[in-house]
Amino acid sequence: MQGVKSLACGENVSLNNASKDWRSALDRAVLGLFPPDLIVEIKAIACEFPAVHQVPLSRWSADEIAQYACQCGLVATISGSTVWRWLNEDAIRPWQHRSWIFPRDPQFALKAGQILDLYQRSWKGRSLKDDEFVLSADEKTSIQARNRRHVSYPTQPHSPMKIEHEYKRLGAWAYLAALDVHRMKLFGCCEPKSGIASFDRLVDQVMTQSPYKEARRVFWIVDNGSSHRGPKSAARLREKYKNLVLVHGPVHASWLNQIEIYFSILQRKALTPNDFSSLQALEERILNFQKHYEEITDPFEWKFTRKDLDHLMAKIERPCEEPFRLAA
Repeated sequence: MQGVKSLACGENVSLNNASKDWRSALDRAVLGLFPPDLIVEIKAIACEFPAVHQVPLSRWSADEIAQYACQCGLVATISGSTVWRWLNEDAIRPWQHRSWIFPRDPQFALKAGQILDLYQRSWKGRSLKDDEFVLSADEKTSIQARNRRHVSYPTQPHSPMKIEHEYKRLGAWAYLAALDVHRMKLFGCCEPKSGIASFDRLVDQVMTQSPYKEARRVFWIVDNGSSHRGPKSAARLREKYKNLVLVHGPVHASWLNQIEIYFSILQRKALTPNDFSSLQALEERILNFQKHYEEITDPFEWKFTRKDLDHLMAKIERPCEEPFRLAA
């Protein structure tokens, strides 16, 4: 037939296009078999725990929702892929979960807001002066020195680094560190254990050197660990250093403390894999990485603001709504 093109496999182009049109029309017809209220019902089921429907599962999969919809008489037959497509329209993924801790500190917003203000160089509505500094401090406990029972092998072409699975424990350090959040200046020490005395030694390390010893105020952001918890710790440190202001974050809010970002970087870049010949070698790695990191990087770009905090608190305080269902 003149003017008709063929594909390399010999299939007629016009027939191929017609076949695509037919399949598309068939798909639309199949989709049309499902009324809108069924789609709403399926999405509502996905937004409930399986136990609500007496199904012995901890979470749904698309196939299991499809199976349940058939068993309870919502629909005669439906595929898991169709259910997945409907759920994907609203980013509903009942097969996923994440752990979280509900804020239980009655002063969560107040304490978190103070920290966020300090990150923006503000305190109680006033901008900080040039001779006022903000430090974020905490301890990373029980960092073990593990000596592998066989020598480790570095990366080779077509072969990753090889680290022996079995090891001997050579002891552990508690690493106490403080970060000047606006200058990316790090301070730290390795101690046999954490505690008030160990934390006070970190404070001494910082507050006895310039510019902190001459500063107007030095704000220390800390969590509620036993070595620096509560008003007693604030008073103890303030008695020793008149310009020190201890700022406690809310309970269960370590994500507000920037030193935790550094700890995660330290863990990934310097402590994993864990293979050290001695406890001293572990200490050298930690302190050398501390010096190396402050030389190669800039202050963290902190983007979470009071506006974000207000939005988060409103979201948390909003009561859970019952899944929406169409009226019968």
